[in-house]
Amino acid sequence: MIHFNRTLLRNGLTVLCNTDRNTPFVSVNILYKVGSRNEQDTRTGFAHLFEHLMFGGSAHVEDYDRHVQLAGGDSNAYTTNDLTNYYITIPADNIETALWLESDRMAALNFSQHALDVQKQVVIEEFKQRYLNNPYGDVWLKLRPLAYQVHPYRWPTIGMSPEHIEKATLTDVKNFFHHYYAPNNAIISLSGNIETDKAFSLVEKWFGDIPAHHLPLPEIPGEPLQTRERRLVIPDNDVPADAIYKVYHMGGRTSENFYTCDIISDILSNGQSSRLYVNLLRNSRLFSAIDAYVSGDKDPGLFIFSGKLSEGTTIGQADQAIEEEIEKFIRDTISERELQKVIHKTESRISFSEINYQTKATNLAFFEFLNNPELINTEASHYLAVTPEKIKTTAIGTFRKENCSTLWYLKKKN
Repeated sequence: MIHFNRTLLRNGLTVLCNTDRNTPFVSVNILYKVGSRNEQDTRTGFAHLFEHLMFGGSAHVEDYDRHVQLAGGDSNAYTTNDLTNYYITIPADNIETALWLESDRMAALNFSQHALDVQKQVVIEEFKQRYLNNPYGDVWLKLRPLAYQVHPYRWPTIGMSPEHIEKATLTDVKNFFHHYYAPNNAIISLSGNIETDKAFSLVEKWFGDIPAHHLPLPEIPGEPLQTRERRLVIPDNDVPADAIYKVYHMGGRTSENFYTCDIISDILSNGQSSRLYVNLLRNSRLFSAIDAYVSGDKDPGLFIFSGKLSEGTTIGQADQAIEEEIEKFIRDTISERELQKVIHKTESRISFSEINYQTKATNLAFFEFLNNPELINTEASHYLAVTPEKIKTTAIGTFRKENCSTLWYLKKKN
């Protein structure tokens, strides 16, 4: 059981604290409720750009990283479809350094043209390196708009095109900042060697006078029900092997459908005794790599099959083999032993996440973002509630041909 306390400052900032006396450190996690889902289709990649801009200096801090290192700390950040997350791990005695740094960039980020130009170039180079010049790198640039027609999940966090970042102006980024980087759109969670009263008092000291932003947030369109199968073939790629991707729409992160689909993905591909590994890789050797996993998005997401083909396997054979495994999964009864093996692995993963104070801080912020911080203690119960009957019903409802988008990613012919 992870004990935590929660408070809400007058400016709308949500604060959570878990005291862990087994470490001399404190992890300070700040989650902003903005990801690529909050962008406009003509200005994509902004949430990820801001992940970089937030390290470019603020009103009283020219070099953010230098102050973190001098205080004996470590920091990082990441952006997803749904959120942007920043964290600092620091000795407990230096907790105010972390809060000072984070409050200063929330209140007064450096919006100089030079800082923007530097970070734009960094992001553009990352786009080219990871997505355009890397084998299979542009798969999600093709697959997302195939699966999503309306919802902003149709582009990756890096954005649709580097041109959107190239064209970003100071006015653009200032508007984005003032919409989303505000105390009433943020969550601070702390875990480590700090008492709750002290944590709340210090957060109030450093963040309490930052004004809330009350700007209208753009409405996010819901993705309509997919009613027909979609297929796309991308030929002549500079990759070592053909690849196949099959994605199915599924429930969002807070739905019971998510937990059942997560269990299904583990039964299919978690470990060397999983069904896809045994049947499609080890025994038949149709694939050199095969996986099934869920996207875990806040809004309804995707159940994903991905595979790299072995030499001699045709793309048609690979597609048929995956569909046969799906049909077999629906047809055959899941044994209680097979289900419990996967659930025990999940319980173990959750238990390990409760040990590390940095993970606890991250999880507290994430579950608060989902409007249910108690999930940090109760999420295992949702997995335990999954039954063979739920698995079969969910598989039948999810793995429908008209709910599927398939991408064939083919290497160049000799």
